[in-house]
Amino acid sequence: MKPLFRLLTELSSRKWISRITGAFAKSEISRLLIPQFAKSYGIRIDDAEKAIAEYRTLNEFFTRRLKPGLRPFDADPGSLLSPVDSLITGMGPIKAGTMLGIKGQDYTVEELLNRSPRTVNYRNGFYFVLYLSPTDYHRIHSPASGTIVEKEHVKGKVYPVNDFGLRQMKRVLSRNERLITYIDHEHGEIAVVKVGAMNVSSIKYVEPLPDRIGRGDDLAYFEFGSTVVLLTENGIFEPRGDLSVGSKVKMGEALGKLLGK
Repeated sequence: MKPLFRLLTELSSRKWISRITGAFAKSEISRLLIPQFAKSYGIRIDDAEKAIAEYRTLNEFFTRRLKPGLRPFDADPGSLLSPVDSLITGMGPIKAGTMLGIKGQDYTVEELLNRSPRTVNYRNGFYFVLYLSPTDYHRIHSPASGTIVEKEHVKGKVYPVNDFGLRQMKRVLSRNERLITYIDHEHGEIAVVKVGAMNVSSIKYVEPLPDRIGRGDDLAYFEFGSTVVLLTENGIFEPRGDLSVGSKVKMGEALGKLLGK
């Protein structure tokens, strides 16, 4: 059956399908689905910035902000913050430019970063794969204070990035559409790779997006669930010892300690 599922996924990975889904989610009629959507996925509607009846579309609800103070930032200014609420589906040191064993597959930093010259900065760094389910808060925040030195939009497919997609499809993280942000901070450089997925109509930056971004500031958001791959430059990061694949983290929670270069 797995080859059949792979074939069906290949056929449904076309951008036009996601565009249709996205168009419906942005239509006013979609607001009728919000209560059932929230109930089906166990979304805490009391955490939302506005009352559920105030959201005009399903997409507006999905990209909702939270009430102030619900995601406090780790107090240590030297910590690297989780940019999202997520499940850790991959993490570890990058070895000679390769991220090993992400759901049984290896990825190169070069392919993930679309063969950017900046790849050399991450050949022996550290990576996290952070999966956002439909239940999660879907805004993406800056993991550290710094300057946005480069942005790149990489066109691609929209394969699912859930457990099935990562295990059964061929290297979806580097084949899907991606929005890559490079942030230079006092300890070095970080790459925040936003990976699109099936039924994700778009990945968008907040507007206006400043050149200088603060720790925990709004950076971007997904329209429906997806994944963030977070890379740190060579030799600047030490992860928390209690985190592993399968751990859940909240936006603003410390992933580890940034080290001086």
